[in-house]
Amino acid sequence: MNAPTFIIPLWADLVAVALGGIQGALFASGFQGQRRLDLLGVAIIGILLGMGGGLIRDLLLGQTPATLQNNWYLLTATGAAIVGMLMSGLFQRLNRAIVMLDAVVIGLFGAFGTSKALALGLPAVPAIFVGVLAAVGGSVLRDVLMGLPVSIMHVGSLYAVAAGGGCAVLATVAAFGVPLPIAAVVGLVVTTVIRVLAVLFDLSLPEQRKLYRRKVAVETTGIPIIRTDDAE
Repeated sequence: MNAPTFIIPLWADLVAVALGGIQGALFASGFQGQRRLDLLGVAIIGILLGMGGGLIRDLLLGQTPATLQNNWYLLTATGAAIVGMLMSGLFQRLNRAIVMLDAVVIGLFGAFGTSKALALGLPAVPAIFVGVLAAVGGSVLRDVLMGLPVSIMHVGSLYAVAAGGGCAVLATVAAFGVPLPIAAVVGLVVTTVIRVLAVLFDLSLPEQRKLYRRKVAVETTGIPIIRTDDAE
């Protein structure tokens, strides 16, 4: 059985890079006090977020990163980061636009990662794994570089879960014979919707400590309590 063919259009990959660069610059521009960055620092974060997902995707797939084979990737990421810096004052007042931008960026990198992995013949589960890492990899690199707690490791609004859901739907749809470009669009929409709804309704996975307390409570309900007065 031949693996499905799929080539990420250059314009689509550049759109993902540009949106990631803008989002990274907006994120870095919002810091104040001791964590505030200069213009170069903001630009670096924007470039890293714009190109990080594609770099991680291709390295996991054992391919030369597409972002290093064309001049437009770095130029697009740099230009987008500059736009993000210049427009940060406007965008910071448009919270809904930032949430939507963030969701679309996750969806794009996740869809491209999973689609490319499937096209290279990877099974569905590893392909989903590649897509999720491509979707969240840029933000992980950003947090590490800035010395922040890695966002996907803490209680939040379904960041990696949204990417995983979209990538899983993509792989499932493709398994039923739907062309990969169409499946990628479906996965992108699913990821975006999950992420936006999670932010709007403040949805998140349960905190580990709460799960532990609930487990202890369930286990101890069946233990009889012996009172000293009854023993006498």
